[in-house]
Amino acid sequence: MRLLHRNRGRRALTALVATAVAAPVLIAATPADAHSGNDRQHRKAERLARQLERESSAKGAYRHLKAFQGIADANGGNRAAGTPGHEASSAYVYKLLKQAGYRVSYQDFTIWDAKTTTEKLSVLSPDPRELKVTAGRLSPSTPAAGIQAQIAVAKVSDKPGCTPDDYTSDTFTGKIALIKRGVCSYAEKQAAAAKAGAIGAIIYNHSGTAPARPRFDKPADGKIPTAGISLADGEALTAAAKKGPVKLSLTIQQQHIPKTTRNVIAETRGGDANHVVSLGSHLDSVPEGPGINDNGSGSAGLLEVALKLARHTQHPTNKVRFAWWSGEELGLLGSDFYVKQLTPEQRKKIALYLNFDMIASPNAAELVYDGDDSDHTGSGPGPKGSAEIEKLITDYLDRKHKPHEGTDFDGRSDYGPFIEAGIPAGGTFTGAEGIKTAAQAEKFGGKAGVAYDPNYHAKGDNLKNIDLKYFDTNIDVIAHAVGIYAHDLSSLG
Repeated sequence: MRLLHRNRGRRALTALVATAVAAPVLIAATPADAHSGNDRQHRKAERLARQLERESSAKGAYRHLKAFQGIADANGGNRAAGTPGHEASSAYVYKLLKQAGYRVSYQDFTIWDAKTTTEKLSVLSPDPRELKVTAGRLSPSTPAAGIQAQIAVAKVSDKPGCTPDDYTSDTFTGKIALIKRGVCSYAEKQAAAAKAGAIGAIIYNHSGTAPARPRFDKPADGKIPTAGISLADGEALTAAAKKGPVKLSLTIQQQHIPKTTRNVIAETRGGDANHVVSLGSHLDSVPEGPGINDNGSGSAGLLEVALKLARHTQHPTNKVRFAWWSGEELGLLGSDFYVKQLTPEQRKKIALYLNFDMIASPNAAELVYDGDDSDHTGSGPGPKGSAEIEKLITDYLDRKHKPHEGTDFDGRSDYGPFIEAGIPAGGTFTGAEGIKTAAQAEKFGGKAGVAYDPNYHAKGDNLKNIDLKYFDTNIDVIAHAVGIYAHDLSSLG
């Protein structure tokens, strides 16, 4: 899961045989016939859902986690987009799906790597000192000698540094803009500062002790040299600027290197192509670790259910399409590329999108995306149909006596581009770097005051640090949703 602005041991897969189902003869239906037909579809969906739930398990999916761990171990400790580790992970998923009978394809696209050789920020006056700084990923470089200029502080509004109004309280021409992180993207903040005349941007964090880590999706997004500092340093510079001029020196030297990476897309051979049930998980890790929870867990869970579905049918009522995205950790690049290359007609054919990112966190909470915004937290509701997706998942968890609560559509994972395109979405999540509350510890178990995943984006995100119980629960959620939606979309309204 991306930050907001998220083989050895491989076993051979026994080939699976897809069962073709003859298409029924269509006849005109009376209202009673239609009602009876709907009942038959619903029973068919429930039967497939029960079969998939029974056969799909954490035990079965664990072999895929072992494969991902082995791939990372053999490739520098990670499976990051554009690396041999991700390429091997993609090949592993592709091979199993092809053997199972799916129509499988790679979707290649370009990503950019950033190699920073210099990142330095100094206060020149009135109180000279060095500050800990992180160069923005894919930031423009400064001249070799850096840029020296006074700071101008962007207004801290409800959308800090996001709108032109935030740059009217000071003269920004020829200065370095100081901006608080939050709400809009890093790219939007520095672009607004550049439009106001700034020659550089320093974005300070909105929480914690670490520097903000600005990132752009591609080099063209960077308008001015941009770097990140901590909340404490940002607030100290803001306070100093209220007393008089503050002059900084910022030096960023960075190389931008294009690479090719790929999504893996698999769909059933049959099913109504005008009604596509789409599901996805990102397959890439961060460079710092193997990414077994983030997001080997979602990738393995999706693969487990896809392989079990192939045992029963390649000809469901509705076409089922599975995707393993790349470049999520770089800014949802794979899912964004996929959605943007769809024609308007193709978008309309996608009935819904289900996302599974981090479903085995070691200090887990069972979180369901809040499609109807009933929690009134953060972003608003998803597109029409998202509320019904949430209900299908929560009703299932209730029947299984599994506690759960909502989580906001905050744009941190691959549902984001689908929501922007107006496609209803949903899914589950067991938490990232957020801190578990005492109430959540009472409800879900685990430790209060500790991150849902203490190994988030770190080397420790490995096979030893996952929760198999929550992994199993969320695989059941995937299985149930696939079984129902493969044959019956009537609950979407």
